[in-house]
Amino acid sequence: MRSLTKRPNTWQRATIVGFALLAFISSSIIIPKVTAAASDNVAANSGRLVSIYDRGTEKVILTKASTVGDAIHDAGLTLDPKDAVDPGVTQKISSGDFKVNIYRARPVTVVDGNVREKIMTPYQTPDQIAKDAGITLYDEDKTTMSLSNNIVDQGAGLVMTIDRATPVTFVQYGKTITIRTMAKTVGDMLKEKGVVLAGSDSLSVPDTTPITEGMTVQLWRNGVQTVTQDEDIPFDTQQIQDADQPMGYKAVQTPGVLGKKTVTYQVDMENGQEVSRTEIQSVTTSQPKKQVEVIGTKVVLPPGSHQDWMAAAGISAGDYGYVEYIVDHEGGWCPVRWQGDPGCTNHGYAPAIGGYGLVQSTPGSKMATAGDDWLTNPITQLRWATGYAIGRYGSWYGAYEHWVSNHNW
Repeated sequence: MRSLTKRPNTWQRATIVGFALLAFISSSIIIPKVTAAASDNVAANSGRLVSIYDRGTEKVILTKASTVGDAIHDAGLTLDPKDAVDPGVTQKISSGDFKVNIYRARPVTVVDGNVREKIMTPYQTPDQIAKDAGITLYDEDKTTMSLSNNIVDQGAGLVMTIDRATPVTFVQYGKTITIRTMAKTVGDMLKEKGVVLAGSDSLSVPDTTPITEGMTVQLWRNGVQTVTQDEDIPFDTQQIQDADQPMGYKAVQTPGVLGKKTVTYQVDMENGQEVSRTEIQSVTTSQPKKQVEVIGTKVVLPPGSHQDWMAAAGISAGDYGYVEYIVDHEGGWCPVRWQGDPGCTNHGYAPAIGGYGLVQSTPGSKMATAGDDWLTNPITQLRWATGYAIGRYGSWYGAYEHWVSNHNW
């Protein structure tokens, strides 16, 4: 029997050829992979997805904005100057799913003792709110947050009440510190601060003493011990004479700065009382800085020939102011004035009794060494006074300084 082979018809042959061709094309084409960088480029060209959370709602936008602030603008949202944004408005928008949080400012009434202040703030925590209000919070202070129940006076919003800890000056073995506490008694305060008394320790007040603001509590250990404390170092003062300023003028050109030193003492205590103290060590931590003062030396002479008198007596012009000051406060430019005489006369003058002349020489007869006319000649009296000022004080300026300090010369 002859076998028969069925030949495909025309449609079948075309179908087989088509599948073969498709298989060949598929095996010849290489489909490229889309890398992350390429994906970013595509996203940058078409925009980025940014999720903005505002007042409990989420708004997702596709934006080409480069910063957070621009993205918020593109979203049609408006910021108040007091609002806070995280990340900040200048933050660059990175690739991927970018999220932005807007914290809207709302009214908060801060009650700090007798002070009540209303502020607008976006912050949530007491520390942030206090900082925004310019208020210092200490670790020991307590705060409570509540909703306002007085819309008329406080408006809608939150109320943050600050319960301040009490400041106490605590002297611990000679070292003075300021501590704050919510404790009611001294004993509770010491427990709160972890202070444990030894058998030889003494308190300046009973541990049952109530805590009050500004009180001082001292803790001492009986017997010989050492205490260390910081102390000030006084600064020196330098004076510069200014002939353009009148006598009596004084101004600080450079303020002095106190230095600091840490001093250790050996202290003997009995029953909480200091019996003796001896310095055993001192370390300077910062040097004092000199204070520079300007003092006026310009001579402002009253009417008359006083300047001529001083010149004739051989007094330097730079000393005129000092001479003027001393004579003004002694004889008042009256060469025949004696001590106690309010006028310019020599009524009842007795050279051996009291001061006499321009500078009230005591006795006046001492001025005879400068000339026989010392009783009436102001130039002779000034010549003697110059020798006296230099001989006793080193200069007219030295005499002037002594008079200012002691009201005599």
